[in-house]
Amino acid sequence: MTFMMSSLIRISVIGGKWKIEILFYVALEDVRHFGELRRCLRNVSESTLSKQLKELVADGFLERVDFGEVPPRVEYRLTRRGLSFKPLLQAMWDWSEAEFEFSQAEAEQMRRERESLGIAQVR
Repeated sequence: MTFMMSSLIRISVIGGKWKIEILFYVALEDVRHFGELRRCLRNVSESTLSKQLKELVADGFLERVDFGEVPPRVEYRLTRRGLSFKPLLQAMWDWSEAEFEFSQAEAEQMRRERESLGIAQVR
């Protein structure tokens, strides 16, 4: 396998539509429950979220902790590999702030979204 092909395969592990956002929300809070992630990712279906979480666990970015309770209680945490990805998430956040202009209304909406989700401001 060539270096280029090998690199593309590694990049594909975070290539799912929701994976970066999932990692972002788990990284912000250290631990997230399925329902919390579903509320953060408002447009994702339960089956898609479940599939993306399973892939992130299989690829070593997240740890899934099942408490074996009824109703089910499952937590997701970053693994060592997931923690090593945090600087990249911060770099993407910084890049978006530097490259995109937000109107006052957009900035206010982002602030409200963070508060409604219980997410601390990254910067």
